[in-house]
Formats: sequence, structure tokens, C-alpha cells
Amino acid sequence: MSGFILGPLWQFSVLVFCVGVTWRIGSILLRSFPRELARPRGPGFPGGLLTLLRRSWPKNGLSRENALPMIAGYAFHLGLFVLLFFAEPHLRFLEFYLPIELWTPIPGWAFVIAAQIAFAGLLLLWLRRVMHPVTRLISTLDDHLASGLTFLAMFTGCLALFESSTGLRVLHVLAVELLLLYFPFSNLMHAFTLFISRSTTGAKAARHGVSA
Repeated sequence: MSGFILGPLWQFSVLVFCVGVTWRIGSILLRSFPRELARPRGPGFPGGLLTLLRRSWPKNGLSRENALPMIAGYAFHLGLFVLLFFAEPHLRFLEFYLPIELWTPIPGWAFVIAAQIAFAGLLLLWLRRVMHPVTRLISTLDDHLASGLTFLAMFTGCLALFESSTGLRVLHVLAVELLLLYFPFSNLMHAFTLFISRSTTGAKAARHGVSA
């Protein structure tokens, strides 16, 4: 079973992820949009970039309503970013497939801190989703599955640190494979489409002479 998980299933899940993400992004970028008849009142690119930056923080700063999702959201996403691209096990894994030597990994204590921050952010976001009346109402099964699969991949990753157990490492790979297979068909695609949608909205608004 471990040979199947580490071999054919891993290759299949990576293929589905890459093809699915490329297809979703391509279907957005290659769409035909109505030609704008009005004369542009300003360049679109700076407006798109500014909108991308402005929408990354509340216009009027933190408040009772947005403090938790903003802080927890940044904690989760930044913590996960550090774990994915700076943790030594992940860098060793990438170097196994890539013919280059990557950057220096973070020390063990930084890995632990990043993992705790990411876990805390993810759990706080999910608790708010199920406890806040508005987010609970608009949340779908897709949202909960995405949170659950992400938590499972992170949790099994922590268990896989016990490198003496091959079974735990295989379990982590299986959890990641499930996440990769689900990713292109879920709301997790916002990891890519977020930048497209915000910058496109800002660029279009800028050409009309308004700020998005």
C-alpha cells in the first residue's frame, strides 16, 4: 500500500492538481470580455496593483467585527507559507525532485512556532465560521471539507516529524494527496484567483477613473 501511495497515487494527485489549477486559471484569463467603449481615464495596471494592496487590509483599520478574521487569516496563511517553503523536510522533498539546491531551511524551533501559529489561525477561522451567525449561514460543505483536509494535512505533517515511523510519513503523504485532488475543484482555488479577481477589478475601475 505504501508503494502505491508514494508512487502512482502521488503522481496522479500532482497531475490532477497541476492540470486542474491550470485549467481553472486559463478559463478565467482566456474569457472574452465586452470591449470597453468609454475612453480610459487612467492606466489600469497601477490601479490593479493598488487595489490588490488596499484590499489586503481593512480600509478603516481593525474593529470588533474584522479583527479576528484578519489576524487569524494572516496567522494561518503566513504560518502555512513558512511551513511549506522553509521547513527542512519539505525542502529535502523538493530537492529530491528538482535538480537544484534550495535555500537554507528554518531551525526546528522556528518550525514549531510557525506550526503553532498556522494551527491557531486555522482553528480560529473555522470556529468563527461555525459560530458567527452570518458565516455559518453562508458556509457550504465545500468550506468545511477544505478546512478539514487542510487541518488533516498539517496534523499528519506534525506526526510525520517522528521520522522513525514510516507509516506516519506515508499517512502525511496520503493526506496531502487528498488535498491536492480536491484543491482544483474547491474554494481553495482562491489561493490563485484572489490575485486575479482583485487586480482585474482594480484595473477596470482605474480605467473608469474610480478607485476600487
